[in-house]
Amino acid sequence: MSTALPSRATQLSASILTAASLICLLLAGPASAKSTLVLAIGGEPEQGFDPLLGWGQYGHPLFQSTLLSQGEDFSPRAALATNWSLSDDRLTWQLTLRDDARFADGTPLTAEDVAYTFNAAAEAGGRADLSALKHATAINSHQVKLTLHAPRITFIDQLYSLGIVPAASRDNGYDEGYGRQPLGSGPYRMIEWQEGEQLIVERNPHFYGPSPPFERLVFLFTGEDTTLRAAQAGQVDLASVPPALADAYPDDMQRIVMQSVDNRGILFPTVPNQDEQAENGAPIGNDVTADPAIRHAINLALDRDTLVDVALNGHGRAAFGPADGLPWSRTDETLDTPDLERAAAILDEAGWQRGDDGLREKDGQPARFKLSYPSGDITRQWLAEASAEMLRPLGIDMQPTRRPWSELRREAMHQDAVMFGWGSRSPQEIYTLFHSKHAGDGYFNSGFYANDTVDDHLDAAQAAASVEQANRHWRDAQWDGETGYGVRGDAAWAWLVNLDHVYAADTCLDVGELGVAPHGHGWPITANLLDWRWTCP
Repeated sequence: MSTALPSRATQLSASILTAASLICLLLAGPASAKSTLVLAIGGEPEQGFDPLLGWGQYGHPLFQSTLLSQGEDFSPRAALATNWSLSDDRLTWQLTLRDDARFADGTPLTAEDVAYTFNAAAEAGGRADLSALKHATAINSHQVKLTLHAPRITFIDQLYSLGIVPAASRDNGYDEGYGRQPLGSGPYRMIEWQEGEQLIVERNPHFYGPSPPFERLVFLFTGEDTTLRAAQAGQVDLASVPPALADAYPDDMQRIVMQSVDNRGILFPTVPNQDEQAENGAPIGNDVTADPAIRHAINLALDRDTLVDVALNGHGRAAFGPADGLPWSRTDETLDTPDLERAAAILDEAGWQRGDDGLREKDGQPARFKLSYPSGDITRQWLAEASAEMLRPLGIDMQPTRRPWSELRREAMHQDAVMFGWGSRSPQEIYTLFHSKHAGDGYFNSGFYANDTVDDHLDAAQAAASVEQANRHWRDAQWDGETGYGVRGDAAWAWLVNLDHVYAADTCLDVGELGVAPHGHGWPITANLLDWRWTCP
């Protein structure tokens, strides 16, 4: 999901671009060995570069190392840990650490740091879901034990994504300011962070892996328009391109397309207006979208292929679920859209009748509601506006409403339909989006969806003895032949599109073989950063 506030750099003048050019001149090595890359590939993490609060969950944490890495076939591979095992009762992970890992200040990384990271992350309650962790214990300096309350099939995902921080008890250990001055054992270390403008990092001289191919990286935090101008001026080596603007980038740069499970969809409040409020004071419920007939009709009326063409400039594919194409998603979860005739029949049968103005109403309630989307996101804006137009012939007035993230969280997240973005290489996201215990849990299940049968499937998946068994339960939660969260069941969402991640790159930059990207936060294209090369003399 997209939770970062829009960067202040969207308002920067051309002086920032000039500054970027100066940085290049000052930091770049000789022409025969380019040592600095300038990147404009996304916004800043709102809470800094702190893994305990969520940094690294959607990509490689850059400054920190993880215990394991994940192959493109979803299999575990060695990283900080060289050996790992799970007990027969699936309650205890034991891992052996490599003996040459050091933090960027030269101090050894030990099992104490790993245990501290996992215990502290569990207490922090950030994006890393460590609710299954009972405690983490250092057995000795290079062995750590992670004990769970109950079997959790997705716990391994935290071994892939949770960056290890130095224990608070050591010198330069973790404290509340860590996110602004991160210390880790990853391939790069922070040099300077001018918030809202840029981040400069350089090689970690103590990194245990192969030396990164570039001495320095400069990340520019620019908005979509500013990024486009920087690329056109030749002031960036790699730039993230909104799909809608992909064809506007310079002809002298190469286009890189990274396949993704990064999706956009419309979340519906699934409960009527409530007297109570959410923990943050936001209103809850919507009398229109609480009716399953409205949600089913919308799903049937939307022309997803046209949305891909109009809002993504063809750089994507239709979406029908939160994890299309992944092993835990049903392959038959599709719709022959649009089907306005069937959609209209569903509304008629449910009592939503057309008025003289063409707008439907039921028991005096017009079929009208807001569709909120975050300010400054042109892709979501175009999706919202195009989707609303597709529903007008059906007699539904869905009103696109631009809001800053702060206002969306405070006023709209549980009451309006919301154009959200998700997409993960872990089925844990399915659990948090659709399990009733996460209803109203921040961005998770913000529509207050609840279905006891779906909960049972999700719980069974987490307790499963194998990945294959778990995947069957994940798929049954979507649709088990009788019910589910998906389009044939409760239609809790109208999933719209899966985005291609499109980049404009200098023709001399070789980014290697890219995998399938998750949601765009965390700069997922940098996951294989150690494979990048500059090919020109």
